[in-house]
Amino acid sequence: MLEAVLERVTYANEDTGYTVARVATERTGADLLTVVGALLGAQVGESLRLTGRWRSHPKYGRQFEVDSYTTVLPATVQGIRRYLGSGMIKGIGPVMADRMVGHFGTDILRVIEEEPERLVEVPGLGPKRTKRIADAWEEQKAIKEVMVFLQGVGVSTSLAVRIYKQYGDASVQTVRERPYRLASDVWGIGFKTADTIAQAVGIPHDSPERIKAGLQYTLSEAADDGHCFLPEPNLVTAAEKILGVERDLILPALDELARDEGVVREPIPGRGDGAATIPAVYLVPFHRAERSLARGLRELLDAPTDRLKAFADVDWDRVLPWLGRRTGADLAPEQEEAVRLALTSKVAVLTGGPGCGKSFTVRSIVELAAAKKAKIVLAAPTGRAAKRLAELTGHEAATVHRLLQLQPGGDAKFDQDEPLDADLVVVDESSMVDLILANKLVKAVPRGAHLLFVGDVDQLPSVGAGEVLADLLAAERIPRVRLTRIFRQAQRSGIVVNAHRVNSGEHPQTRGFPDFFLFPCEEQEEAAEVTIDVVANRISRRFGLDPRRDVQVLTPMHRGVAGAGALNQLLQDALTPHDEGRPERRYGGRVFRVGDKVTQLRNNYDKGEAGVFNGTVGVVTSVSLEENTLTVRTDEDESIDYAFDELDELAHAYAITIHRSQGSEYPAVVLPLTTGAWTMLRRNLLYTGITRAKRLVVLVGSRRALAAAVRTAGAGRRHTALAHRLA
Repeated sequence: MLEAVLERVTYANEDTGYTVARVATERTGADLLTVVGALLGAQVGESLRLTGRWRSHPKYGRQFEVDSYTTVLPATVQGIRRYLGSGMIKGIGPVMADRMVGHFGTDILRVIEEEPERLVEVPGLGPKRTKRIADAWEEQKAIKEVMVFLQGVGVSTSLAVRIYKQYGDASVQTVRERPYRLASDVWGIGFKTADTIAQAVGIPHDSPERIKAGLQYTLSEAADDGHCFLPEPNLVTAAEKILGVERDLILPALDELARDEGVVREPIPGRGDGAATIPAVYLVPFHRAERSLARGLRELLDAPTDRLKAFADVDWDRVLPWLGRRTGADLAPEQEEAVRLALTSKVAVLTGGPGCGKSFTVRSIVELAAAKKAKIVLAAPTGRAAKRLAELTGHEAATVHRLLQLQPGGDAKFDQDEPLDADLVVVDESSMVDLILANKLVKAVPRGAHLLFVGDVDQLPSVGAGEVLADLLAAERIPRVRLTRIFRQAQRSGIVVNAHRVNSGEHPQTRGFPDFFLFPCEEQEEAAEVTIDVVANRISRRFGLDPRRDVQVLTPMHRGVAGAGALNQLLQDALTPHDEGRPERRYGGRVFRVGDKVTQLRNNYDKGEAGVFNGTVGVVTSVSLEENTLTVRTDEDESIDYAFDELDELAHAYAITIHRSQGSEYPAVVLPLTTGAWTMLRRNLLYTGITRAKRLVVLVGSRRALAAAVRTAGAGRRHTALAHRLA
């Protein structure tokens, strides 16, 4: 056993909990010891009682290998000062910790515990702040008591905090009696974690509750992969593998789930002539959303009124030349067709690749609608895309979430009962609009208004379930125009030319363009090193772009040596290194510093003016150890505060996956492509990554990986039935 104060965390793996840290003991004083093992959740400044053994590492020398740990209250003045000043208790920062320890000495912890009203004796502490400190201390105590139980059933500290925030004093009882509730109630806990807990508290392997939870988890995993439903045979086979039980036990549980309305069964016609009917199984929210979206689109198409009826009998031979004079350029025939379609059809789709004039077409549509005094509403899925749309058209644009004013819980302020005040609604980057969001949007469009979806259907489909844009194009009822002609000016851009080459299954031209480069590296480690050098040094030297603001690293996957996770640590060290003079906060495997580029990992409807949403990007502007808060300035120019126990909602965004980049555009994109991401290398993934860049693309990595990405078609259609329902 070793008792020590945690001084510094040098490495932490969020997935495994493996941590390398430096600790101080009374015996060693200023000479720090190295400890390694399962320490995830321990905070700098805490006094720890560690159990394990001493080992000698051939490279790093003597280390203490930790099996388990508990936190204990520090006993020395220095330890107490460090503990209180670590940002663990809201209202106490390093300065106030000094004052408190200076006034009460080692008795301070007893005073907080037993006589918190005496804290007002400390200069600068009034009654309000004293109460806050006392309340935060009590909450910490309660959380720690829950943690003792949860650690015994294999739950990490960070998850224990979330469980406590969800259930409070009922945490232990809920975990003991209904562990599978955690998977649906607590963000970050899936079926596998709940299943591990359930086994630890003695729930049988073949329990019907376990099997039903496993079926719902299997459908939820399929939704994470983009599917709105699974065919019943696929569901049962996948659940067999996950649950490790016989099919004979799964089928009755599925019947019971359907009876209890936990899932919906529905026969769906297969795609293509003569295809067999599919016995589809849906989670309830996706079934409702798909039916509701199809109904809403049909109602828009069939609306008896037309809020843009002025365009029904307009003289296009007069209008289009006027438009050309107004915008300074004539429309190509395909673009003219798209303009007419958007202004005369109540629902329409405009699609096409880069350089084909989608943006100019949208600007032209908005110009004409504005000339007729139409009420125009412009939206896009991300803040960056909305900004771009506003700059392009000269009209205000918002994210879809902000437009609908989503409330806590996810309900929208605007819906069929309170529709938007709009004659024309244009949704850009609609390839990334998922089923749930599309349904909320269509509900809010007033009947008689025109709705135009604009997007590139060859890009990756949405991160969320569904492939709405592809389904709209597959439904014969929905009018559409596909722009195919690449304009002459765009033909000089390596980004545009190579995006189309990749989309056609041809290898990109990596020489001869001023905006498209390849740095060949066969080894993953070398690719990671070159990526860091390209971002931190080469691009800024040659092109004058800011490495943090203007350059975005996009990777095929999160894991691996050249994945987003590893590259984020390296890029943070290069661009926002540790500085003794600046506060920082560690959470799990991440450390957050002022200046860090970060991204939101989940929809949180309770934050900010109108919620903060999965994929929102921003920069850390302050870290307050006294207030236990970190502040992020988002791309939408809003400052969002995060309590330290909410930092699991944030990840670094120096490098992000290509999937997470959808809808965004960056001056420069760096794409590491290695054979380590072999299973993810797809044509539409590479195409999407390339088309995110405005001025510069740099590929780093293996020619073999690049060739695999170009020749491998997308992963195939998702299981959806929107096109069928529209028919």
